[in-house]
Amino acid sequence: SITKIMTGLLGCENLDPSAKFTMTESAARSITESNSSSIYADTGEEFTIEQALMAVMLQSANEMTLAIAELTSGSTKKFVEQMNLKARQLGCTNTHFNNPNGLPDDTTASDMAKIARAAWFNFTFRKFVTTGYYEIPPTNKFAETRYLLNHHKMMSGQTYAYDGVLGGKTGYTEAAGNTL
Repeated sequence: SITKIMTGLLGCENLDPSAKFTMTESAARSITESNSSSIYADTGEEFTIEQALMAVMLQSANEMTLAIAELTSGSTKKFVEQMNLKARQLGCTNTHFNNPNGLPDDTTASDMAKIARAAWFNFTFRKFVTTGYYEIPPTNKFAETRYLLNHHKMMSGQTYAYDGVLGGKTGYTEAAGNTL
């Protein structure tokens, strides 16, 4: 799931957070893994880029990673190529992304530290990972407010609060286990 740091970074570098978009069928329906993190966005549902990036960084919403990929590069395949290029530019030597959501990808702690450091220095990205709570109001397809929480337990006010931790991205996959 921490692959989404790269997805978020590229989204922040290339998209206007205030811009609106409509969820495509391919983004809404392409994640087929059971127990996949999602906000259950529907085909034709309207969001802002900010809402999509918050859903990616706080809820780990896999369908929103596909939306960000399509909006950034025109296709998931081109976006993955952009992810791998950016990783090489950051000095990552043991990373190969297969998709924008990390189900699964190959990387190392050292490479993820390089990616996370680059993302942290992006002001827009930093806003998303330091937010503790966010609401997506009802949309044209979903009548209820969606409540998103940052699951990073080392942030201030959380169970394992640690001085100096301002934000970050957590995750879990069977292949990787818990990630931070």
